[in-house]
Amino acid sequence: MERRAHLFAGLLLIAAVVAVLTPLCRAAESRASFDDNFSKSCPETNFKTSEDGGTWYLSLNKEAGCGFMTKQRYRFGWFSMKLKLVGGDSAGVVTAYYMCSENAAGPERDELDIEFLGNRSGQPYLIQTNVYKNGTGGREMRHSLWFDPTEDFHTYSILWNNHQIVFFVDRVPIRVFKNANYTNNFFPNEKPMYLFSSIWNADDWATRGGLEKTDWKKEPFVSSYKEFNVDGCQWEDPYPACVSTTTDNWWDQYDAWHLSKDQKTDYAWVQRNLVIYDYCKDPERYPKLPEECWLSPWD
Repeated sequence: MERRAHLFAGLLLIAAVVAVLTPLCRAAESRASFDDNFSKSCPETNFKTSEDGGTWYLSLNKEAGCGFMTKQRYRFGWFSMKLKLVGGDSAGVVTAYYMCSENAAGPERDELDIEFLGNRSGQPYLIQTNVYKNGTGGREMRHSLWFDPTEDFHTYSILWNNHQIVFFVDRVPIRVFKNANYTNNFFPNEKPMYLFSSIWNADDWATRGGLEKTDWKKEPFVSSYKEFNVDGCQWEDPYPACVSTTTDNWWDQYDAWHLSKDQKTDYAWVQRNLVIYDYCKDPERYPKLPEECWLSPWD
């Protein structure tokens, strides 16, 4: 979101690399420890791990939230993590899982957003996605989910290549954003991005447009994470190794440029049953719809 202030500073080299190397691109799959992959920004009291270090707990109280970011930037790939969301009354609380080209809310950033909007007890959780190019967003979609995301871990993923961006929940595509060489050039494919996650208070807009406020009597609000997985092209300065990509990696091959037959079936079901808001169907907001709204997700 425009008003979100990223909390993160300082970058180190990533420690875990399982690579498929080419002269143009390094593909990495990361399943190492938290400290190998991430830098965090929050009070120590707001970040906990399980005894084996495999599960991470981020908490929000009235004094502070918590967040983390990868130590490495990527340009294209598959990015996945399992999350278990805040249970009970979580109105006003947002758990964010997203990619961004900057470690602050800069005016020229590219960004791929997944945000989980808290709820009053008994109401459905909503997942909001958005796409930014050079600091411009306004491409929100909201979906309900077909399960309770507070009861167990579920996998949330982003596939990003030069042809499409696909948001997945448990391998089901819920949103597709295609690159069709729009005249408005609205497809983020030039800047490498970090991966972030955070939990923060957004009760000015997150639940029923800000009508439902965070109940601080119920703090701390805790979201849980595990099994971070990246298979992507790491960006290395000063030589931009990912400027050109090849089809050596599955996420940059033809089958990853389009939805498969089964994915199209799942996607169509999601569109019929789970879409709560689609900016492409909001003529009051966009009397002239953005160009990408006229393209089928499997064109």
